[in-house]
Amino acid sequence: MVIRKDKPVGRILGSRFSWPEACDAAADVYNGFVFWSMLTSLGVVVWYFPLWHMGISGYEVMVMCTIAPFLLCARSIRSTVVKNIRVIHFLSLTGLLAYLVTTPEYRLFAVGFGVFMSCLGWSATWYAERSNIGRLESRVLAWTIGLVASSLAKFAFWTNNPVWPILHAQNGGWNKVGVLLAVIAIFRSTRKVTENSGEIQPAAGQKSSSFLAGLGLAGLFFGMHSLLSDSSTMILWVWEGFPVRGPIAANGVITILTMGLGVIVSILFRSSLTDWTNLSLIGIGAFLVTSYGNWTGFVGALLLSTNLMAIAPSLIISAVRNGPSSFGTGFLIYNVMVLAHVWVVAYAFVPGGPLMREHTDWVMTAMVLLVGAGVSAVPKSEGRSKPRTRSSNQSLRTPQSYYVYVLVALELLAVSVSYLRFPTNDYTPYHKEDKVITAGIWTIHFSLDNDMWSSERRIRDLVKELEVDVIGLLESDLQRIIMGNRDTTQFLAEDLGMYVDFGPGPNKHTWGAALLSKFPILNSTHHLLPSPVGELAPAIHATLDAYGEHVDVIVFHSGQEEDPEDRRLQSEYLAKLMRESPRPSILLSYLVIKPLQGNYHTYVGEKSGMRDIDPTDSDRWCEYILYKGIKRSGYARVSRSTITDTELQVGKFIVGQGEGSDQQVDESEVSEGLRFPAMFRGQGVRGHFYHVFDQPRYYA
Repeated sequence: MVIRKDKPVGRILGSRFSWPEACDAAADVYNGFVFWSMLTSLGVVVWYFPLWHMGISGYEVMVMCTIAPFLLCARSIRSTVVKNIRVIHFLSLTGLLAYLVTTPEYRLFAVGFGVFMSCLGWSATWYAERSNIGRLESRVLAWTIGLVASSLAKFAFWTNNPVWPILHAQNGGWNKVGVLLAVIAIFRSTRKVTENSGEIQPAAGQKSSSFLAGLGLAGLFFGMHSLLSDSSTMILWVWEGFPVRGPIAANGVITILTMGLGVIVSILFRSSLTDWTNLSLIGIGAFLVTSYGNWTGFVGALLLSTNLMAIAPSLIISAVRNGPSSFGTGFLIYNVMVLAHVWVVAYAFVPGGPLMREHTDWVMTAMVLLVGAGVSAVPKSEGRSKPRTRSSNQSLRTPQSYYVYVLVALELLAVSVSYLRFPTNDYTPYHKEDKVITAGIWTIHFSLDNDMWSSERRIRDLVKELEVDVIGLLESDLQRIIMGNRDTTQFLAEDLGMYVDFGPGPNKHTWGAALLSKFPILNSTHHLLPSPVGELAPAIHATLDAYGEHVDVIVFHSGQEEDPEDRRLQSEYLAKLMRESPRPSILLSYLVIKPLQGNYHTYVGEKSGMRDIDPTDSDRWCEYILYKGIKRSGYARVSRSTITDTELQVGKFIVGQGEGSDQQVDESEVSEGLRFPAMFRGQGVRGHFYHVFDQPRYYA
C-alpha cells in the first residue's frame, strides 16, 4: 500500500517511527488519564456527605476546587506556575494518593486539592504552549485521549476507575500502579513545557470573547464528563427493559470507538468539517438521546460522543487565545451545570429544587447552547491557525501520529474488553432440584459503604453466600457526575452470573431500582408511579421463566415519609398492577409503612391479591416482601454490616406449589435445598448475621 504524504492520512502515518516520541505521547496521554480520573472521583467523594446527612452537608463546596485556573489571571502567579509546572503536576497526585487516607473528610480534602492542582496545571500547560500550535494541539490531543483511556479503564473495571480513592487493593483498586505510572509520566511529559511570549494570532480583523470561550469550555467539560466519562452512561439512558431492543453494557465499546473517531476527525478533517457542523450534530444527538430509547436514542449518543470529541480542540485553542480567564469561567459554569444535573433528581432535598424537577431536557439544551457560545468565539476561518506551507504542515502533523498510535492501542483494548464482558446468558439457579426461588430486596445506598469505600464486592459476597437467585436493588442509579457515573449491577450480574434489568434510566429522574435474576427475564416494563409532590417512585414489573413456569417479580421503591399523598397514590397504582397479573407474583419493595396500618392494607389483601411474607413481623418500616400464587417456604433478615444503612431481606419460594399456610415449622422439617446458610447464625461473618428473629423462619 502506498501512503501519500500530501494527504491527511499520509501526514499522520507516513512518518518514521521513533520510540522516544511514542513514549512522550504515551506519557502525555497518561497525564490526561490522571486528570480525568481525579476529576471523575471528586463527585463521588463529595456525594458521600449529603448521602449520609440526608441533605446538604456543607462539604458540597468542594466541587468549586476546579476554578483554580482563575489564579492564572495574575501574571506573577501564572509565571510561577508555568515555570514550576512539574511541581504542580506532582502536587496534583494527592488526588491519587488520597486512598491512603481513611477518614472520609480528609480524603475529600486530599482529592479536592489534587483536582485543584490538576485543573491549574493543565490550564497553565495549554497557555504556556500558546505560541507553538503543534505542541498545543498535541497537549489537547493528550487530554482528550486521556478521557478515552479513563472511559476504557471504567469499561474494563465494571464502571469503577481502578485508581479512584474509593478503591483499594481489597475492593479492586490498582492505586499503587496508578501512582507509579503517574510519577513516570509526569517526569517524561513535563520536560518540554516552556512559556513563550508569542501568541496565536486570530485572523485579521476578527476578535473573540474570553467569556464566550469560557462558556464553550463549560459545555464541553460538562458534556464530556456527564456523558462520555463512562461508556455505559448513555446506554442506560436508552435502556427500556426486556426483551432487549437496544444496546447493552458490553456495547460500551461502540461509545469508546466513536469517541476515538471524534479524535481522528479533529486531526484529519478540521479544514473540511466546520465547528458549526459539529455543533449541529451535537444538538441532534442531544435531542435523540433525551427523547428516544433503544437504538434510535443510541444513534444520538454516538453523534454526541463523536462530535464532542471532535470539537474539543477548537474550543480549547480558542480559550487559550482569549487568555486564562476563559478556563476559570469554563470550570465555574461547568460546576453550575453539574449542580443542575443533580437538581433534576434531588429536587426534594435542595433549595429551588422544584424548579429543576425532571428537567434533563433543560440541562441538555443548556449544554448545547454553551458549546454554541464557544463556537461563536472561534475565528470563522478555522478552529485553529492555518499552517502556511506543506513542510510546516508536516512538522505539525508528525508528532500527532504517536497520539494516534496510542489511541489505536486503546481502541483495540476496548474491543478485547467487550469480548470478555459479553454476557453468556447460560445462568443456573442455586437449587434447581428443589425448584426454589430465593428472592431478596436490598437498598444499597449507591454502593458507598459507611467509610466511603466502593461496596459492590462486599454486596457480591453476601448475595452469593445467601444463594440469592433473584434480587431487587434500590438506590442503584449511580449514572451521574456526583455519583461517579457508575453502575454496580454490571459487576454483580457478570460476577454472579445473572440477567440484569437496570430499571428506569438516569434520564427518568429516580434514585434507581434494578433487578438481577438467575432466571431468564422474558419481559420487563418500567413504571414511574404517581409522585405529584415528592421524589419519583420507580418500579420494574418483570416476568421470569422459572423452571418452565412464568413468575412475575416486581421491584419497587415508594416515596418519602414526608409525602403521604404520594405514597397513597403509589400504593393504589401498585395494588392494581399486582392484582391484574394472572401469574404467581413476588414483590420486592421499599414501602415506608407500618405493618397492619394505613397503606399496608392496600398493598396486602383483597385490593392487591398479595400476601405478606410474614404478617407477624412487626419490626418493619421500609423493606417488605409480598407474594401470591406461589408457596413461601422461608424468610430471613440479615444485618447490613457497614455496607449500607439497610438490611437484606430474603424469602424462599417453591415454584409450582400453592401459597401454603402461615404456620411456622422447624428447620429440620424442610429439605436441605430450602434452608438458609448456617454461616449467618450467631455472630455470623463479616458483620452479617440473622437478626430480629436471630434465625430464619420456615413455613408449612
